[in-house]
Amino acid sequence: MNGDAVSANQLLILVPAYNEAGAVRGVVNEVHRVMPGVPVLVVDDCSSDATVSEARVAGARVLELPHHLGLGGCVQAGYRLAFELGYQYVIRVDGDGQHDPRDIPTILHALEREGCEMVIGSRFINGKGPSFGLMRSAGIAFFRAVLRPILGKPVRDPTSGFVGVNRTALGLFSRSFPLEYPEIEALVVLQRRRFRFVEVPCHMRPRKAGRSSITAVKSLYYMAHVLLGVFVNVLKFEGRRK
Repeated sequence: MNGDAVSANQLLILVPAYNEAGAVRGVVNEVHRVMPGVPVLVVDDCSSDATVSEARVAGARVLELPHHLGLGGCVQAGYRLAFELGYQYVIRVDGDGQHDPRDIPTILHALEREGCEMVIGSRFINGKGPSFGLMRSAGIAFFRAVLRPILGKPVRDPTSGFVGVNRTALGLFSRSFPLEYPEIEALVVLQRRRFRFVEVPCHMRPRKAGRSSITAVKSLYYMAHVLLGVFVNVLKFEGRRK
């Protein structure tokens, strides 16, 4: 499947970006090569560098946020605009170049074929996946264990940001979306609505520029923050069932 098989008003590629001037142009160019004719929306989270101009040079549409909202707020802004514009599918590709746009057709095909609300590009389906630091690897293993009984099925890559959603999930996330560390809490939000997700294999690459802001201390904060968010969502769901 390629971009010619998808109407321009059906699929949007969403690229959240914050100070990714060194990578975002290459990301947009790659997406255009893989999915010709499919629009790319870069949501700039109030960057202080040339992210906006680099994205526009590459031919992306740009939504400039007036304030720094963090990843969740940035993604939700893109989802809301996509929903209002009538798109049927949105696939998120991070602006740092770690996601391989050649995997986009795999995610899109799964969205269409499986009839599920979300497709996760998983780094751990084929083989053991990329090598992370000790804290990050431990965090992924921890959240796999926490989510298994909540979701009723295993999820191999709960922290993946390479995600596709259909219009049903798009409508939900345009109204309510975890703001700070969204990937894991979004799965719990889907479960509360009895929505389905599947995982498909994808590839992970080194960052094209810059460096990750995730440190050991931030990893611990991330785990505590997300765990709290997960259980708040679970409690809300159980309260509605009673």
